[in-house]
Amino acid sequence: MGSSYEKGAVEVADGVWAYLQPDGSWGWSNAGLVRGSEGSLLVDTLFDLKLTAEMLAELRRVATTPAAPITTVVNTHANGDHCYGNSLVAGAQIIASTVCAEEMAKSPASELAEMMAHTSEMGATGRFLERIFGAFDFDGIELVAPSTTFDGELELRVGDRPVRLMEVGPAHTGGDVVVYLPDERVVFTGDIVFHGGHPIVWAGPVANWVDACRRIAALDVSVIVPGHGPLAGPSVLDDLVGYFEWLTAEATERFHAGMGAPDAAADIGMGPYSGWTDAERMAVNVRAVYRDLGAGLEMRRGNGGSVFDAMAGLYWRANS
Repeated sequence: MGSSYEKGAVEVADGVWAYLQPDGSWGWSNAGLVRGSEGSLLVDTLFDLKLTAEMLAELRRVATTPAAPITTVVNTHANGDHCYGNSLVAGAQIIASTVCAEEMAKSPASELAEMMAHTSEMGATGRFLERIFGAFDFDGIELVAPSTTFDGELELRVGDRPVRLMEVGPAHTGGDVVVYLPDERVVFTGDIVFHGGHPIVWAGPVANWVDACRRIAALDVSVIVPGHGPLAGPSVLDDLVGYFEWLTAEATERFHAGMGAPDAAADIGMGPYSGWTDAERMAVNVRAVYRDLGAGLEMRRGNGGSVFDAMAGLYWRANS
């Protein structure tokens, strides 16, 4: 994802800001603010309390008069880098899809804190976890759950500004939501869009993610605020569809040849996506395709035999 963008708030339309966190790799997610005359809407919080507090301070600074308080928060999905800071906006109405809320309840920050406390005992996987999550502080995070849930679509207004919430999961996670501002032609995609880095298919099926990209492409959009990476235009959706079509073809060929998922992930290589970051996510993405083909592979994230072990193996193989 590179260094072609800077950390902080960028006004992408009148009264609408993206909050960007380079380099967009693991945990370095984006968020946003939609200002209203009486109350503002925040799209996502960040991975820990310090980062979220920094973001809120900057958004208060840039969202000049009338700097309405944040009265609504939308969590685009349940991964912690998009919701672990919810306690700092606990007085707001917090909205998510029904499935997202269910997934949040199953992924407390305490589990991640516990895992990170034992990385020294986990060998190569522990070193990989320190590399991707070592910059964040998961201690003391009490996740505030959504107070409002929905299925399908939900129409909101922020002042006189229409805001459309669209459930597009399961794809990246089970309950992915995008936030569309039709008048401004801006969409906050959450992790349906990774710009410049490999996406990661925690849920799938892969075909649903392709459909999600095509649904967004069918909207009248000029600015895409991805979940990770720099701001983008609609062409980023074509890039992602191309990636998933390539991934599906390559993994399917190896599946039918009887190759196991770990060997397939190592054998495929990065092809036309060698310039994208976080290539180790291929270990998860190939498993997702295999699962779609009926392999029955689990996406377990805990210690021992987890997808983090698989990603660590692929990472150190490429970087040793």
